[in-house]
Amino acid sequence: MENLNRAFLAHLFDSAVGAADPMAALKAHLPAPPKGRTVVVGAGKGAAQLAQAFEALWQGPVEGVVVTRYGYGATCKTIRVMEAAHPVPDAAGIDAAQALKDMVRDLGPDDLIIGLICGGGSSLLPDPPEGLELSDLQDLNNALLASGAPISVMNDIRKCFSGINGGRLAALAAPARVCNLIVSDVPGDAPGEVASGPTVPGRPSIAAVRQIIETRGITLTKRLTDFLARQEADATAANDPRITTTIIASANISLDAAAAAARARGVAAWVLSDRIEGEARDVAQVHAALALQTAQSSFPYPAPVVLLSGGETTVTLRHKGRGGRNSEFQLALALALEGTDGITALAADTDGIDGSEDNAGAFADGQTADRMRQAGVDPQGHLQGNNAYTAFDAVGDLFVTGPTGTNVNDFRAILIGDVPKA
Repeated sequence: MENLNRAFLAHLFDSAVGAADPMAALKAHLPAPPKGRTVVVGAGKGAAQLAQAFEALWQGPVEGVVVTRYGYGATCKTIRVMEAAHPVPDAAGIDAAQALKDMVRDLGPDDLIIGLICGGGSSLLPDPPEGLELSDLQDLNNALLASGAPISVMNDIRKCFSGINGGRLAALAAPARVCNLIVSDVPGDAPGEVASGPTVPGRPSIAAVRQIIETRGITLTKRLTDFLARQEADATAANDPRITTTIIASANISLDAAAAAARARGVAAWVLSDRIEGEARDVAQVHAALALQTAQSSFPYPAPVVLLSGGETTVTLRHKGRGGRNSEFQLALALALEGTDGITALAADTDGIDGSEDNAGAFADGQTADRMRQAGVDPQGHLQGNNAYTAFDAVGDLFVTGPTGTNVNDFRAILIGDVPKA
C-alpha cells in the first residue's frame, strides 16, 4: 500500500505541473498580432519551454531572446535560447541580460514585446549597475539565500542592484507595447515579484529597502552597502498604459488541478493555501499538526483525505549541508510525525529541482526517521545541519523528476489514510 500511496502523491504532483504546461497556459492568453515586429524576451527556469510553445502557437513572424538555467533549454526556431547559472549568477547571465536589452532597443509604437517571465529569472539576469560588478551580485545572492527572507523581500532588494529588473527592461523598450505572460512562483502572484519583474513596472524606494535590510538583519558586503547609501529615492509606480500583464499559471491553479485529480481517485482534498511562507521546518510543524488533527477527528473530511498547499518556504542556512527547502520541510515533517501510521507526504518544487540538488523533493511518513537511523543517519542532526538531501538519499526516499519545464513553486501533499485501489 505504501507504493500505491506514493504513486498517488506523484500523480497529484504531475497533475499540478500539467496545469502549468506552457502550451495550455499560453493558448488562451495570446494577444492580437501587431502591425510591426513581435519580439519575445523571457527569463526563468521554464522560459525556454514557454518560448517553444509560443513559437508553435503564434501566427506570424517572431524573434527574441530568452534565458534559462543550465540544462533547462529547449529547441526554438527563431527565438534564441541562452543558459546561465541559478541560483548564484555567472558571466553567462551578464551576456544574457545584455542580449535582452539589445533586443528591445530601437523599437516603435507598432512593435510588440512579449514578456515570457517565470521563476528563477532574478539570478539569470544579473545586470550590475555602474559601480558594481558580477562578484557583487554573487555576494548579494549568497547573502539573500542564507538570510531566510521570503522571495518577495529578496526580489525587492535585488531590484535595487540591477539595471534590468524592476521594470527597467520594459522602460528601455518604449515606445513599443509590452504584453507580459507570466508563470507565477511567488505567494500571492504579484507579477512584479516574479523574476524581480524585468518587464513589470514598479519597485520600492531605496529608503524602504534599507529599512527591510536593517529590520531583517541581512548582512551585505561593504561595497553593496556603500552602493545603496549612494542611491536616491527610486520608487516607481506600477502603471504604464503600454504594458499589460496576465498571470497564465500559478500555484492556485495547479493546486486546484491536484485537488480535482485526488477527488477523481476517490480521495477528498483540502487545499490549505497557495501562499504559505516561512521557515521550512516551522511550516512543517504546522502541517504535521493539521495532519494529525485531521487523522484523529476526521475534520474536515474522513480518511482518505489529502492536504494540499503551495507557496515558498525558506531555509536559514546554519551549516553547509546538502538540501533544499522541500527536503528540509520533509525531514522536519518526518520527525514531527514519527511513530504515526497512515500518513504519507510528498513535498517537491514544481520546477523539478529542490534548491541546487538533482531532486525535486522527497517522500516522508511516520517511519521515515526510524528508517534513517537504521541506515546510520541521525535525522535530527541532519536537520540541524541543513543536510536533508543526504538523509533522504540514505533511505532512497528522494523524489527525482528532472526539469519539468515550468515553475509554480512548492507543492506539498499529505495523504491521511490509504488511496482506494483502482
